[in-house]
Parts: sequence; structure tokens; C-alpha cells
Amino acid sequence: MAAINRYRLSLRELQFVLFEQLKLNELLGKPPFDAWGEEEALSVLKQTARYAQEVLGPLSGSGDREGCRLEGGKVQAPKGFKDAWKGLYEAGFKTLGIPVDEGGQGAPRALSSVVEEILAGANTAFAMYPGLSAGAAETIAHFGTPEQKQRYLEPMYSGRFSGTMCLTEAEAGSDVGACRTRATKNPDGTYSISGGKMFITAGDHDLAENVVHLVLARVDGAPAGTKGLSLFIVPKIRVRADGSLGEPNDVQVARLEEKMGLHGSATCQLAFGDDGKCLGELVGTQENLGMPQMFKLMNFARLLVGLQGVAIASSAYLNALEYARERKQGPDFKRFKDPSAPKVTIVQHADVRRMLLDMKARVEGIRAMILTLAAHHDRALALAGQDDAKAAYHQGQVELLTPLVKSYSSDQAFQICATAIQVLGGAGYTADHPIDQYLRDSKVFSIYEGTNHIQAMDLVGRKLGLAGGAHLKSFLTDIATFVARHQNHPALGEAVGSLARAQEAVAGSAKTFLGWSQSPEKAELIPANANRFLDMMSELTVGWLLLDQAVIAGEAAAKLGAEHPDQAFYAGKKYAALYFARNVLPTVADKARLVAGEDRSAIEVPDAALG
Repeated sequence: MAAINRYRLSLRELQFVLFEQLKLNELLGKPPFDAWGEEEALSVLKQTARYAQEVLGPLSGSGDREGCRLEGGKVQAPKGFKDAWKGLYEAGFKTLGIPVDEGGQGAPRALSSVVEEILAGANTAFAMYPGLSAGAAETIAHFGTPEQKQRYLEPMYSGRFSGTMCLTEAEAGSDVGACRTRATKNPDGTYSISGGKMFITAGDHDLAENVVHLVLARVDGAPAGTKGLSLFIVPKIRVRADGSLGEPNDVQVARLEEKMGLHGSATCQLAFGDDGKCLGELVGTQENLGMPQMFKLMNFARLLVGLQGVAIASSAYLNALEYARERKQGPDFKRFKDPSAPKVTIVQHADVRRMLLDMKARVEGIRAMILTLAAHHDRALALAGQDDAKAAYHQGQVELLTPLVKSYSSDQAFQICATAIQVLGGAGYTADHPIDQYLRDSKVFSIYEGTNHIQAMDLVGRKLGLAGGAHLKSFLTDIATFVARHQNHPALGEAVGSLARAQEAVAGSAKTFLGWSQSPEKAELIPANANRFLDMMSELTVGWLLLDQAVIAGEAAAKLGAEHPDQAFYAGKKYAALYFARNVLPTVADKARLVAGEDRSAIEVPDAALG
């Protein structure tokens, strides 16, 4: 089968969010983004889109069909991936967001996030290989010793080495504190590592010269649970002090995981120290700091998962839209009883239009939520040391939005792909179109990097109470300010009212959770309702940002002539916001009533009754 690019994207949409909604221009040309202007940013977007469509997109389907191979204990990635890896790093796509003083290009996180979305959307399985390398390098850069930074950062940033995150073990699963991997300190300061890890993305491959594993392990005699875990740099091939490669480091691929999707991505079970020769070095100089160090990488990964979700969902939607505009079937509804009526494209049918508008609203709203998080990160960085109060506000919003971005985007990606298949009908269920692969690939997003229930518990158990609840208060105040400003908007006023009611529902449910946390009798209601609250808060955020887009679009459209091509684009913003406000935001208050109802049926049902 000939290699075909099936990835679809809208550069106009990406430019709108970055420059019209998030006003990236306000940061460009100023510290720490001095070297960046709008022209440079747009050039990067166009180059990334070209690379994605010409190189990565055609390899997506073939990589899915071919998969990975384990030969002689080494993993072979699908054909074409190695050349794509080389081109990726030669083009500099993976160093965009790395600070200049570390050898990167110092681009804003919002811009580098859009680049990651494009790469992930074109070929998610391929994007998994370099995906965590930057995060692993960032962890070493933040916590490592000067010698570790000298040996590992440049090779990882240049693509000579790749990086992984090794947490999960067969018996522990998400219970990281049950880790059994051991670390025994040697006289020379290194540690002998022994144990096994599973579900390791890019755990082995032939794209880079070396793979640098960041491994959670327990030093002999360390406390039980997560407080006794340390983080170790464990390369596949040992790295000498001068940076040259030494001998193999007793890291073996026990097996390749057979997965539902992402067949082109090597997910490995790894065995460390089966022959007693695996050496690791502690990240930094202090033991038992593995979890806070790993969370640096985890938060990077959670944003990456959110980007993967919207990337796949967006291409699924745009493929469905393209199909609906071409496929003719049935007459117009007004003439459905007329046998002589001509067939129309299915985009003319009301239910198909409903599905398309639903996907459009969710994709564009989720993207805005993810890039809003990235913009908060950029502004916190820019304001650090100049206005610490504002910097703290922006960093607080990053903390609050992270579980929403990871969970809601990943859950919705799978649902949006399912809707896209429905638009295509029987054709969507075949491999003639890419959406069946998108559906299979996207399911894991809600599982890895902390299941979505873990994210929900992080939100209600930790994030809502950070800074004494100040981050949540700021979030709700921002929405209330928007409501006050636009509640009488001639076209959007009713929808803004729906947003206000959703905001009140979320605020009320947050108080309910606080009350439960202070009551031993009701505390177990928290995990039973955490996912529902995360959805509520995510839908509130998406609804708010879609309405913000609609306001901006309306003002921009009013300045253009009636025939200007952007008129249709801006009209799409209005209708996406109205649809979401009328069909999704009202359910936030419904969910709040369910939370307040304190249903205990899932808690009280006997185990035997479930069977």
C-alpha cells in the first residue's frame, strides 16, 4: 500500500489561538523570549506542518501495519522512522522550548506546544520516541549534578541519546510506592540496579545511539512507600566521563508489549541487572527525592498527553469534515419522500452537522485550554523576579489546569474519534480511512502518565486546596469577570448566562468536596465523585474559552468586509461557542446536583452483587 498522508490540520486555527486569543505577541521580543517575533513563530509553524505532512504523516499508517520487532534482544522501529528521527533533530523541532543557556532555542511554551501537537497528530507512535526525551533531559537539567548535565544534556537534546521514564512495575501498577526495584550503593558512588519495569515507552529502539532511562528504585534500607524512592540515571550503554560510549549496562528487553494501538511505538518490559552488572547514578546528590524529581517529568508528560489527545481528535474531526463534504447520500430532508430528488453531500444532513459541530467545539475548546496552560507558564517565566505576585498567579493556574488538560483531553479524544467514525458510517469502520487507527491509538491516553482517576483525585485532593484555595478562587474570579463584562453581549449574552450558572455550580461543588474532606463519614464520597467534578471543571473551562474566542471573533469580523475569507472562520467560532453553551454547559449544573445528592450505591454495593 502506497504511503499516504492522512493528517489534517488548520494553521489558521492555530494562529488564532496563539496570536488573537492568547496574545503571544505581548511576550515575543522581550526577556526571556528576546529572539522570537511573530514572523519567526509563524515560520516555525509552517515548517513543522510541512514536515508533518510530508514525512511523518505518510509513515503513520505503514508504521501501524508494520509495528516494531524484537530481534536479538534489540528493538527495530518501523521502516522510515530512523530517517524521520534524524530529520526531526536536524530541523531543531525538539529544542524549541529548551532554554538558550542549555543549548536550546528558548521559544515560548505555547509555541513549542503547538509544534508538539502537530508532530503528535501526524504520527503519534513516532512522536512517542522523542516525546519523553526532552522531559527526561529537563529533569536532569533541573536536578542533576554539573557532571551529569555535561554528559547527558547535549546528546539528549541533539537526538544522539533518547530518554525514558521507568516507574511502572508488574505488581505495583499505579501504586508507585510498592516499587521493588533495588539500588545498592557501591564504593565508587554508583549504584547497582536490579529489578524490572513494564510499559516503558521507547524503552529500546534503533533510532538513537543510546537510551537514557530515568529509573525509580529503592536504596537498601530506605523507608517504605514513595518517601523511600530515589531516581537514577541508567543508560542502556554506559557513558564515560568524556561522553563517549562504553560497554552495555545490563539492561535487557524482556518483551515487547502487544497493544491495542500505537503499534509503531516500542513499549517494553525491561529487566535491569539480571546479570548483576547494571549500574546507575543518583540524579543529583541526595537519596529519597525520587518522587519530587519524577513529578517534574510527570507534569511535562501530562501536558504532552493532553496535546496528543487534541492532536488526534483534531485530525479525526477534519478527516470527517472532509469526507462529509464529498460523500453524497440521500436527498435533502425537506424532499426525503421525493424519489426524484438529487442526492446531497452528507454535510447537509442535520445529524451529521450536529456531530461535526460537536467535534469542532470540543477540539477547539480543548486546544484553547491546553495552550492557555502553556501561556500561563510563559507569563510566569517572564514575570519571575519582576512581579512575583502575578508570576505566582500564573504558576497557580498551571498547577490547577494540569489534571484537566491531561484527563479531559484524553477522555474526549477517544469519544471524538468515535463520533468521527460515526460520521463516516461503515467507511469509518474500515482501514481505508485513518480514524480507526486514531481510535485505537487514543485509548491509552486516559491510562498512562497517571490514570484519569488519579488526575481527578489530584485535582480535588490537592490542587483545589493549594495556596489556601487561592488558585481556585482566581480561576473562578477570572470567569466571573468575563461574565460581568459580556453578560449583555447582543449575540452571546444568553450563552454567557449559561456560563455563569456553570461557574456557580462548580464553586458550589468545590465547597461540597471541602465539607466531605472534613467529615470521616463522608470522605469516601470524594473518590466516588472526583471524576465527575473534573469533567465539570473542564467543561466550564472549555465553555469559557470558546465564548472568549467568539467575542474576539465577533470583534475581528466586524472590521472586515462581508466577502473576506475570514468571515466564515470567525462565524465558526460563534457557532462552536453557542453549541457548547447550549448543549454542554447546562449539564455542569446537572452534575453538581448529582454530587450534592451524595449517592453511595457504588460504595455500598456488595462485591458479590457485582457479579
